Amino acid sequence: MSFDPPALAREIKAAQDDALSVAPITARYPRFSLAAAYDVAARVHEARLAQGAAAVGRKIGFTNPAMWASLGVDFPVWGRVYEHTATHSDSGEVRCRLDRYVEPRIEPEIVLHFHAAPPQTRDLASILACVDWIAHGFELVQSHYPAWQFQAADTVADNALHGALFVGPREEPASLGPDLIDQLERFRVALSCNGIRRETGCGANVLGNPLAALAHLLAVLADRPAGEAIQAGELVTTGTLTKAYPVHAGETWSTALEGIGLSGMRIVFDE
Repeated sequence: MSFDPPALAREIKAAQDDALSVAPITARYPRFSLAAAYDVAARVHEARLAQGAAAVGRKIGFTNPAMWASLGVDFPVWGRVYEHTATHSDSGEVRCRLDRYVEPRIEPEIVLHFHAAPPQTRDLASILACVDWIAHGFELVQSHYPAWQFQAADTVADNALHGALFVGPREEPASLGPDLIDQLERFRVALSCNGIRRETGCGANVLGNPLAALAHLLAVLADRPAGEAIQAGELVTTGTLTKAYPVHAGETWSTALEGIGLSGMRIVFDE
């Protein structure tokens, strides 16, 4: 069976806009490829821009290999972050309503912001030189495919499962010390729900280092249209430092970081 990319883009956008569930595209069209998925995602993105949405950056998904087996994927993917999906909090405390998301899960992450377009390179120092602030954040991911059952191409079409991004206090790289690259690999984060620790993660969980996750994204984008390259002024959230945990109304999730001068966060989930 052949598929209709514009129709699939309309279906996915409607699911995102109205918090709907849809059957995985790969279950309906087994030949639906990663390239086709990025085409569908690009169509959804263009439709959002046409409606007045402002893109502010990217998210990288599936950078924690510990999650690959349970989710049926074996490589990272990427999606878009918009002004209306990103919230900045200088206090590190936020609230979030869950009624607009489908099967949401929480991911503690490292967020990078670029004052200059980063070069395609595996040299982490060269990438870091283009960063003007770093923050800890929570990404809220969601699955419009029931019970989180999908293939990688399905997630790409659905904007890499991005729901929302909450960015905590921002720090200039120079303020975090000369060994920041090592810190980003070795720091630890404790993730708790209602005061009970659920997991302790570390920077190395993100493809070895959050900056390495960015290097991977740069390599992937090098094979995409030139207009998709990361530009000055964009942020990138680099992927979860722990497993992604389901969240429910009434819960309070929090983090505490050790080994890096970034503040933890606290998020309260409402209906």
